[in-house]
Amino acid sequence: MHRYYKWEMLALLWFAFFLNQGDRQIYNAVLPLIGSDLKLSPVQLGLIATLFTAIYGVLVPIAGYAGDIFSRKWMVFTSLFVFSVGTVLTGTAHGFLMLLLFRSIATGAGEAFYYPAANAMIAEFHHQSRARAMAIHQTANYTGVVASGFLAAWIGEHWGWRMSFLAFGLAGVLWAVLVAWRLKDAPRIEEKQGEIIAARIPLGEVCGVIFRKPTVILLSLAFGGMVFTLLGYLTWMPTYLHEKFGVKLASSGFHSVFYHHLLAYAGVLLGGLISDKLSLKRKQARMEIELLGLFLAVPFIFLMGATNHITTLYIALAGYGFFRGIYDSNLMAAPFDVIPPKYRASATGVILSVGFLMGSLAPVVLGWIKTHMSLSAGLSALGYVHLFSAALVFIAMKFFFKSDFYHEPTNSTHE
Repeated sequence: MHRYYKWEMLALLWFAFFLNQGDRQIYNAVLPLIGSDLKLSPVQLGLIATLFTAIYGVLVPIAGYAGDIFSRKWMVFTSLFVFSVGTVLTGTAHGFLMLLLFRSIATGAGEAFYYPAANAMIAEFHHQSRARAMAIHQTANYTGVVASGFLAAWIGEHWGWRMSFLAFGLAGVLWAVLVAWRLKDAPRIEEKQGEIIAARIPLGEVCGVIFRKPTVILLSLAFGGMVFTLLGYLTWMPTYLHEKFGVKLASSGFHSVFYHHLLAYAGVLLGGLISDKLSLKRKQARMEIELLGLFLAVPFIFLMGATNHITTLYIALAGYGFFRGIYDSNLMAAPFDVIPPKYRASATGVILSVGFLMGSLAPVVLGWIKTHMSLSAGLSALGYVHLFSAALVFIAMKFFFKSDFYHEPTNSTHE
């Protein structure tokens, strides 16, 4: 395989992840239009987002295990194709139940099978450049959210919310064809024997390896708190800007995510570069970067719900985004420091499952707080959840990481 293929592979996955994350933000960007058209309450709108995330969380560990025993190329293709078709069908929904079926079930189920396989592929092709490659891949998350936040709202204002889903869904179907043509699996190599892995890994063996690592469990719970905060913010911030500050819908879809993700770009690339260098000298460097990102984001999260000035709100979103990027740069690189390569897709599935099942409650919880208190109070309260996540990472790093650490061979056929 050509020595530069690992970067072509990363480019293919980058745009697939762009569509994966972009499809998620479409719903949030046109939330007021959907609610008005289908006569849905804030709790119903939040419930659809919650069930989408819950279904993702339930299926992603299955996706992780499948990513360790089946072709990761075809896992990525199938995920991309299914969630894109689900997005197209969402644009045809004419009521709560149809929206629930196409958005929460079809799209959520399809998206669940992308990330574990894709992340494991990146780890297979990139060793010394792993955090950097994963950080670059993570920028697709930010770009997808920002681009779809603006484009979906703009399309929705001019041609209706349904056209937003149709446009993004069709783009995903076309990219799936390119992925089927160009994406390649890495050879499955055992670290020590150098033999192709032929046998499927027993599920009991996978669970035994993962759940005997307290570091993985604590990082999964910390990720859950981060996802709770993130989903609460992403789901309701466009509506918050539209209702509290009178920002037009297309503008609210853009401003709610632009400053946050612009600074997240800087944070994730900086964090990936620094941690790759520091980890050569300090085993726990990736954990330290994660802790720093979580803890320093807390004041900005409190501020985004507390301020009455829109400029201050944008500054808070930017600060939150920068330190979220710092955390994201080692989101999977840190737990991979304690997990052997052949279990990494499964471990990714477990981490994502815990994270998204915990985080799935955020949209409906904030919908309830919006109805009974205020959205400002709900957004500020997310800071406490983020602080809890930082504490969990600290405990993992201080008490368990050293004994859980996996000493990975430095030679790689893909470097």
